[in-house]
Amino acid sequence: MKLVISAAGSGPDAQVDPRFGRCSYFVVYDTDNGIYEAMPNAAGAAAGGSGIQAAQALVNAGVGVVLTGNIGPNAFQVLQAAGIKCYVGASGTVKDAVGAYQAGKLSLAGGATAMPHAGMGRGAGRGKGRGGRGW
Repeated sequence: MKLVISAAGSGPDAQVDPRFGRCSYFVVYDTDNGIYEAMPNAAGAAAGGSGIQAAQALVNAGVGVVLTGNIGPNAFQVLQAAGIKCYVGASGTVKDAVGAYQAGKLSLAGGATAMPHAGMGRGAGRGKGRGGRGW
């Protein structure tokens, strides 16, 4: 079976990225042969719909399980419709997340755990409205 972990890097020692649709990579772990492979997340920089696009890419790749920190409603719906189980609460390295999954320490998501557009990185609004005037 193929497990996919949302990650900030491309290998088993990379940190888990808690953002599903906006992560940099998906690290695929094949439980049958113990091999890790990385897939760049082409949807991560999309202006909108990144969760849906990322989820569809994983459906097309034949994934069985997703391990992530959080998942938005649209991505969750795509994965659920395809029969892909989504476990949330993953943290640490990719290897840590796989170990937590295998030990039954991650939560099976029954729905979205993040609001739509939660990982877009909007600013905190502390620019004080000066608009680049050099003040």
